Amino acid sequence: MSSVIIDWVKKLSHALGFDTADSFPPGHQYARTRWTGAYFDIPSDTKADEIERRICDAITNTPLVFAHIENPTPRMQRVLIDVIGRRLQHNHEREAAQLASLLIRAYVSPHIIEAAPGLRRAIEATEGYEAPARVRALFAFLADAHNDNVIEMRN
Repeated sequence: MSSVIIDWVKKLSHALGFDTADSFPPGHQYARTRWTGAYFDIPSDTKADEIERRICDAITNTPLVFAHIENPTPRMQRVLIDVIGRRLQHNHEREAAQLASLLIRAYVSPHIIEAAPGLRRAIEATEGYEAPARVRALFAFLADAHNDNVIEMRN
């Protein structure tokens, strides 16, 4: 009897938006994308486009939250790439390198969808290298991709 009540309360809580979403709805294009709800606090009844916008805003404001996203969407990746670019423009290479490492780590998943053509290949080409070499190679790829207008640096 109590498990029925608990299940009902869970469903009611979810329907009213009291739960925190930690993924897009089932069947969504990016259904494999997951995040730690405590870092984003998105009510479960939020529409998918709004979920992605909120997560992108969080990445813009606090880029290290990217570490708490599994299989980030291309838009989320582009936001992080934009932040990396701004850090490099302002000579904050150490911070940019830390963020680049998060992007490299995200590509461990075979399910991530590339934010730019060739990004996965560029990251995988440095597999086995030390972290600084991987980051430098990623910076070079991003600079080339940006110069070739492959990566749209806006949301």
